[in-house]
Amino acid sequence: MPLFGTDGVRGLANGPLTADLALSLAQATAVVLGQGRTAEARRAAGKRLTAVVARDPRVSGEFLSAAVEAGLASSGVDVLDAGVLPTPATAFLIADMDADFGVMVSASHNPAPDNGIKIFARGGVKLPDIVEQRIEHAMAGPKLQPTGAAVGRIRRFADAEDRYVVHLLASLPHRLDGIHVVLDCAHGAASGVSPETFRDAGAQVTVIGADPDGLNINDGVGSTHLDKLAAAVRAHGAQVGIAHDGDADRCLAVDAEGRVVDGDQIMAILAVAMKERGQLAHDTLVATVMSNLGLHRAMAEHGIRVEQTAVGDRYVLERMNEGRFSLGGEQSGHVIMSDFATTGDGLLTGLHLVGEMARQGKTLAELASIMTVYPQVLVNVTGVDRSRANTDPGVSDAVATAAAALGDSGRVLLRPSGTEPLVRVMVEAASAEDAHRHAETLAEVVRDRLAL
Repeated sequence: MPLFGTDGVRGLANGPLTADLALSLAQATAVVLGQGRTAEARRAAGKRLTAVVARDPRVSGEFLSAAVEAGLASSGVDVLDAGVLPTPATAFLIADMDADFGVMVSASHNPAPDNGIKIFARGGVKLPDIVEQRIEHAMAGPKLQPTGAAVGRIRRFADAEDRYVVHLLASLPHRLDGIHVVLDCAHGAASGVSPETFRDAGAQVTVIGADPDGLNINDGVGSTHLDKLAAAVRAHGAQVGIAHDGDADRCLAVDAEGRVVDGDQIMAILAVAMKERGQLAHDTLVATVMSNLGLHRAMAEHGIRVEQTAVGDRYVLERMNEGRFSLGGEQSGHVIMSDFATTGDGLLTGLHLVGEMARQGKTLAELASIMTVYPQVLVNVTGVDRSRANTDPGVSDAVATAAAALGDSGRVLLRPSGTEPLVRVMVEAASAEDAHRHAETLAEVVRDRLAL
């Protein structure tokens, strides 16, 4: 089974994800990413490779980041230890410091017992599959073993947070004065930096979920648990709530009434605003196949084209880079603004969303009304042969029948899991009743036709 998943190496900390593995992975990373013309030029100039390392506040991050840093330094890489910071801050700092690569120790929205290791190449970009495969292969090969003065140094990156905050504030087209924001930091990596940045941008800030103890990250708070944020917004009479996940690469929101504003709606608001300012490259938004039909319709009404990708922010990023597009993301709240970031950035997204409220003098509910959210029903059909989901004639006929019945007022999507004997059936329709009816009918056909 491959070591790397869809977003780095992830698993139960001190279970599969041990200090030994973290050290070996770091050493292999130094071997693979220490190659190339830029790295050779550094060595020719008598300079060592440099890496930025950061983590979220979960307790296992302490020993895992120490193991990563030990592996890098033992391979002759100088390490800038940025401490607890969001994943997008790590990506930004790699580029800002002209580092050769960087490592983020985080399991994102997963619970505290899990952890993960994400590796970024020069410029703060995620690694392509082929490079991840080379690193995994290098773990079994010879390592770099300099001695004496040739070993790497580990230094505290003292102004890492300040650099990131200045970058975020410089990106804003409008200050947030007059807006009361509730921030839910998921007891995660944004607990310190997000409140500081929103306040510096002019917002009145109330904070929840910002007391990390190493064990409470994502525990009933953050972007996967929005009830507490909605209640806090109503209780404090705030205009908007912003929720991050554990490593703050996501942003979801709630309006003044506590209604959820998801990633699709956020992208719709930002896309139209960016087009008005001439900043939406090629008048195009990149979204996944799971984005709501309402997003497609809203964008069409504003002359914005939607490019679709497979599910996963890495696929969104790939398409954005290929087409040189400036905005993309997922319904889950991974929003990528490529003029300012190389990955999803929950702080950047939240700041720009609230900035539009301040600039336009509108409530979040008014801004979100740009898009009608179609009822969307997702049924996971388990115990089936996913390999035949898109080739079985009976399933294909059922999909065609449902699509014909829905016409322009709905959408059908069958998505086989990449790792489990499971097929996801997604139906959107003008009414929740129609969406449920067609989804259950299709799910039954999938169960009957593809049963193992």
